[in-house]
Amino acid sequence: MITTRRHKIFNFQLSIIHLLFLLSTSVFAADKWSWTPTSLTLNDRPILPVMGEIHFSRVPQQEWRHEIQKMRAGGITILSTYVFWIHHEQKEGQWDWSGKRDLHAFLQICKEENMPVILRIGPFCHGEVVQGGFPLWLTDKAAKDPKNYKLRSTAPGFLAATQRLYSNIFAQTSDMLHKHGGPVIGVQIENESRGPWPYLMALKNMAVAIGFDTPYYTRTGWPKLNGKEEYGKLLPLYGDYADGFWDRKLTDMPGDYRNAFIMRDDRMSRVIATETFTASDLTATATDNKAGTYPYLTCELGGGMMPAYHRRINMSGNEAMPMAICKLGSGSNLPGYYMYHGGTNPSVSEFAYDTKGLYGWAETQHTNVTNYNDMPLMSYDFQCPLGEMGQPNLNAFHQTRLLHQFLADWGEQLAAMPVDTLSEHYARRGCFEFYNDYVRILNEQGNAYVRPVNMPFRGHTITADAQPFCHTGDTIYLFVIKGIKPTITIDGKRMAPKPNKAMRVKDITVCVMSQEKAQTAFKIDGQIHFAQHPGAILYKDGNDIKEEYWQQDNSIVITATQRQAAGTPRTVTLGTQKVAAMPTDSDFSAAAVWDITLPATTLETPDDCFLQIDYQGDCARLYADDQLIMDNFWNGKAMLVRLTDIVGKKIQLRILPLTHEAPIYLQAEQKKILNATTAPLLQLTSVTLLRRTNGKLKIEKL
Repeated sequence: MITTRRHKIFNFQLSIIHLLFLLSTSVFAADKWSWTPTSLTLNDRPILPVMGEIHFSRVPQQEWRHEIQKMRAGGITILSTYVFWIHHEQKEGQWDWSGKRDLHAFLQICKEENMPVILRIGPFCHGEVVQGGFPLWLTDKAAKDPKNYKLRSTAPGFLAATQRLYSNIFAQTSDMLHKHGGPVIGVQIENESRGPWPYLMALKNMAVAIGFDTPYYTRTGWPKLNGKEEYGKLLPLYGDYADGFWDRKLTDMPGDYRNAFIMRDDRMSRVIATETFTASDLTATATDNKAGTYPYLTCELGGGMMPAYHRRINMSGNEAMPMAICKLGSGSNLPGYYMYHGGTNPSVSEFAYDTKGLYGWAETQHTNVTNYNDMPLMSYDFQCPLGEMGQPNLNAFHQTRLLHQFLADWGEQLAAMPVDTLSEHYARRGCFEFYNDYVRILNEQGNAYVRPVNMPFRGHTITADAQPFCHTGDTIYLFVIKGIKPTITIDGKRMAPKPNKAMRVKDITVCVMSQEKAQTAFKIDGQIHFAQHPGAILYKDGNDIKEEYWQQDNSIVITATQRQAAGTPRTVTLGTQKVAAMPTDSDFSAAAVWDITLPATTLETPDDCFLQIDYQGDCARLYADDQLIMDNFWNGKAMLVRLTDIVGKKIQLRILPLTHEAPIYLQAEQKKILNATTAPLLQLTSVTLLRRTNGKLKIEKL
């Protein structure tokens, strides 16, 4: 390339502009992120952040800012996201970083919203994406030339392809790194890899050489490593799940899932085959010249769970908070949720391949690399605190939010507190007691909470049969623990507070809120604010505090007209992985079919409107102008559809019947519905409009 004097002047001007930009946007760069053997640190102080997963390429671009604001309202202080290779390079050498795939634009919003980010850059991601994120052209090369292209190895062809991936990701993120004032504080190398260690180090060294210079480099601490690691090179992060769609059994809570709900003196999770360390593994050798252990951090604490075709898990939303309580009580200093926000896969019509009519963006039994389960082609709701449309799953969102606010106000102190006492249901760290006897399905009536014991507050000590929520100035807020009469002891004097009534004790104010009131309470900019609608979210948008709530709009009538009855139910056979195989496109030709008609009047805010389809049966698909928009495996929950995807189009709903003989797992409530009929189960219950409302908050004080 010939460089002229004009080019040099232009490049110099760009450099000056870039320098001024960096100097003016150094919010992140001014902070020093690091870690000690016990916790992450920020500016040399221990911190206890909360991390939540959202996949930018599964969320419409116009929703990013709003959903990040809501994640922060839920207490998320670090965001994690996968960069799915196949979403960006379906065909070799043809890269797509546009629209919902625009990583740089997503990170720019994270920067503006002051939200730190951990990038999970692969090359293998999983995330129930087809091929675990590997493009099909790459897996084809690996099949034809395994010596050069063996996946997840140091084979030269595979590493060269991965280097191009990392280079293209870096081109999107270079000015978004922490050192440049950007939000990217860490990079996860690979995912769910047993190594060997030289493979993981080859990836890290490659990323660093390309320019990924971040405070943290992480890996998932499962499965067990093949060989010994080098201490301190990659932080292992852990996880646990309350249930798993991947389980082969068709029963409630099989295997080790119940042990996600107990305090433990190790970091093991047998449901995701976590590695563990011996005492010698965690002690420095003379040549290392390092001492101590890794902090106990999680990146995949089940915030929900997908239903697979063969295993129709229905999460109540009561699972996430008790699991987090157990990990915190066991010494963890980072609750990291997978997922925190659901999403929707890109349109099947965007997929460049078509094999047997089954390939799309999701894992199925017919795909290579990740082929253990049949997953919905479109929906990745995950039943987590914020669903795929951004709808709050009220139990999960508010229960975890109340815990996260406690961590926001007392996390620095807690992060420095070791575990003093531990048993299955009880743990104590310093001045905080953690309790849980809730177990999904097996003990839904159980309780989970944190309570203070001789907790210092502004020169006083506080013990309470109530859970700490936050403090503002000289006021401390707590809330009632389910089934426990609230009491509070200040400097040895015991008293019985009245819920929602502030009381002055010496030179401090104490308020114990009812559970109902606490569900509406948000601390924003150091002040307590209360939502005015049940289940609402209060969030900061610029200088405004806004309230979002969701409700059914019965004033809008949506018509569903059946045009075809279901044919003979298909026989559900086992797929290549010996679990029930999902239906093919051709199977849906025998589905019951409804034409959906929206009202002739134009809806004023289609961006804030969603179809809610309640049905009973095997699975459903919704088409607009013959294009698949949404699919759903019935687990008792409604299917949601964005109105913007279907307005002005011919809308068709197809539902397949569910037979009693189908080898699939249903929970008790859904089994009861199926067993109540001798015929195959098939019913469209209702099609209604769900409306999301946002408005500026009217200030209310307690």
